[in-house]
Amino acid sequence: MASLQDQLLQSGLVDKKKAKQLKQAQRKEVRGRQKGQVHIDETREQARQKQLEKAERDRQLNREQQAAAERKAVRAQIVQLITMNRINREGGDVAYQFKDGTRIKKLYVTQKIQGELANGRLAIVRLDEGYELLPAAAAQKIAQRDAELVVVLNQYEPNAADEDDPYADYQIPDDLMW
Repeated sequence: MASLQDQLLQSGLVDKKKAKQLKQAQRKEVRGRQKGQVHIDETREQARQKQLEKAERDRQLNREQQAAAERKAVRAQIVQLITMNRINREGGDVAYQFKDGTRIKKLYVTQKIQGELANGRLAIVRLDEGYELLPAAAAQKIAQRDAELVVVLNQYEPNAADEDDPYADYQIPDDLMW
């Protein structure tokens, strides 16, 4: 069976010149499709790659936003713990000195509060630019969230008496001021 082109030539509907032009046009079309196919595949691949990169950027941005929201929530919890548990230190006449980073700070507290700070029942925490007194339990909760805010939290451990200590029978009073 002859091709359609041969049949058209035999019937006289198309001459050889026209048939040759049609054949060249078909070849160009096939080549164009093949080249276009490669080009289309490349553009699809580039589009898919850009879409993957955008999705990764979006995921990273989402992680950063979630981390910022978590930090903000923790900060709000800390502020709430401090404001609910702060201890009034007005009327203090005893200077309690403590170290905050590389600086020595001073708070004026009462004699009773000074003893509780030394025994570890009270703690000093940083709130913005100031300092607040809190019970040790509240300070430990804050330390779980952000340990840098707890400035002073003493651990009270009574000293075990040394057997060879000649002054073991003489107790030093807690309220002794040097």
